[in-house]
Amino acid sequence: MAKAFILIAPLLLLGNVFFINASFPPDLIIDMAKIVMDNYCSPEKLVGMKEAIEAAGSNTEVLNIPDAESLAQVLSAGVQTTVSDPRLMVSYEPDYVPAVPPQMPPLPPEQLIAVLQTSIKLDILEGNTGYLRIDNILGEEVAEKVGPLLLDLVWNKILPTSALIFDLRYTSSGDISGVPYIVSYFTEAEPPIHIDSVYDRPSNTTTKLFSMSSLLGDRYGLTKPLIILTSRTTKGIAEDVAYCLQNLKRATIVGEKTAGGSVRVEKIKVADTGFYVTVPTAKSINPVTGGTWEVTGVTPDVEVNAEDALATAIKIVNLRTQVPAIIEGAATLIADNYAFEDVGASVAEQLKGLLAQGEYNMVVSKESLEAKLSADLKTLSGDKSLVTTKNTPVLPPMDYTPEMYIELIKVSFHTDIFENNIGYLRFDMFGDFEEVKAIAQIIVEHVWNKVVNTDAMIVDLRNNIGGPTTAIAGFCSYFFDADKQVLLDKLYDRSTGTTTELQTLPQLTGTRYGSKKSLIILTSAATAGAAEEFVYIMKKLGRAMIIGETTSGASHPPQTFAVGDTDVFLSIPTVHSDTSAGPAWERAGIAPHIPVPAAAALDAAKAIFNKHFTGQK
Repeated sequence: MAKAFILIAPLLLLGNVFFINASFPPDLIIDMAKIVMDNYCSPEKLVGMKEAIEAAGSNTEVLNIPDAESLAQVLSAGVQTTVSDPRLMVSYEPDYVPAVPPQMPPLPPEQLIAVLQTSIKLDILEGNTGYLRIDNILGEEVAEKVGPLLLDLVWNKILPTSALIFDLRYTSSGDISGVPYIVSYFTEAEPPIHIDSVYDRPSNTTTKLFSMSSLLGDRYGLTKPLIILTSRTTKGIAEDVAYCLQNLKRATIVGEKTAGGSVRVEKIKVADTGFYVTVPTAKSINPVTGGTWEVTGVTPDVEVNAEDALATAIKIVNLRTQVPAIIEGAATLIADNYAFEDVGASVAEQLKGLLAQGEYNMVVSKESLEAKLSADLKTLSGDKSLVTTKNTPVLPPMDYTPEMYIELIKVSFHTDIFENNIGYLRFDMFGDFEEVKAIAQIIVEHVWNKVVNTDAMIVDLRNNIGGPTTAIAGFCSYFFDADKQVLLDKLYDRSTGTTTELQTLPQLTGTRYGSKKSLIILTSAATAGAAEEFVYIMKKLGRAMIIGETTSGASHPPQTFAVGDTDVFLSIPTVHSDTSAGPAWERAGIAPHIPVPAAAALDAAKAIFNKHFTGQK
């Protein structure tokens, strides 16, 4: 009640503050408030108004005001602020004559054709894209009269197009009964779809609008692209059409946020005066969202200036014509190259299924296509490395001096010696074998020699994101003896159909750590790629204890493939570790022997070693 009283009571007292020259009867504002209370489409916003009106009715003050226009302006500001609805207005229009909806007179066919041609703009754009602009949404009665002509002049020319751009940027009028007609041409005949509900306040009734099973002419269908253009002046029934088709996932809205009008606004005279109250008497309630476009407007899927909307829509249509070939091409690449053949075949078929189901019908840019394709590939495969990617050119090798290499190595590696002569080695990425081989002596002198003479070692891979796997055999070899070659892993390369045995190297730069001294490897959920391959080998062969978190579950370094002749690229893992004894680490990660949070892994490893060495003393 307090909120409603804010609206009424101060207005009754305006005469005591501002106005001295004229007067109006005290029940004027009460009559206005009753019109709002009895007709406003959202009665839940008017809680307490009835009591406020009754309280105001006992006030015998006479409004002293200089002119009716000033009072109307003040009242409008008050009611709009109180109810938070700019559509509510009070006006003083003593000469106002209510507009009578024009009836379409019987016209000869040639004149009717001329009228339709001036109100509807039709064009067939390059690429067989239809363009249709309608500035007024026809109601059921008018549509029945002109339907056959519309079919011949407009719709039958639109039907053969491959995509449609529906321009509502200039549409600010229409009839609510036209909404089911328009929406139905872009849906299936059966089953009927509940597309909108319209609540009428004066009658306190709700009318549900459904798609129509029977239409004049053929439907445009569900699969061909439909783009609706909007502007800030798109209003009323045009907003309803756009909102319904947007939330049915049938149309993409491009342009500006719409006006936020109403399905029905009435101008009601206040008793026997020249004052009128403009009230939205009905409201749209969308069955999909439970919300409405009224007041707030329809938010575009792609927001651009209205003058740029058509050009943007054409770009979207052009992209969507390429989508089927892109998805089909991606499916073929995955089926032919993905490391796990059965998974690749399954992903390819499911991807084609998503395309057939229309899952890619709503992409609006190359970026949104790539994002959706990546998300789908990761979901279907369970492989976070199977994604779209950028075709980043390989940078030429840097020409480092020995001094520069030394400084780079100092930054890239971290070593320490803990209590009980426990060595600590951390590095956050693996390098290519040929690059590492060229600077192996420098690494040995400035890194390896600092930890090789320890009694046990902690290798910290918690922040290691992977890199090339070509140096894995060499790094593993330092933790085995030279007198026996050890089979580390078997790598199957799908792209070549070959299997390569990964074995320890007989010769190394520097001294081996050997197979006898204890080794703990620290892992986290970020440990990925080549680092996982190293952890997998050392755990499988029983050479190290793993402490920390389950690793990322990435892959061997993937290859980049172009999808056809497009600039869409896929990152596809083509190599997997030996799975003869069961699943390896790809997609699943490696579980540690001792699971602890990554942040606590180093302390846990040190505690284990300290306890071990203390017990030996």
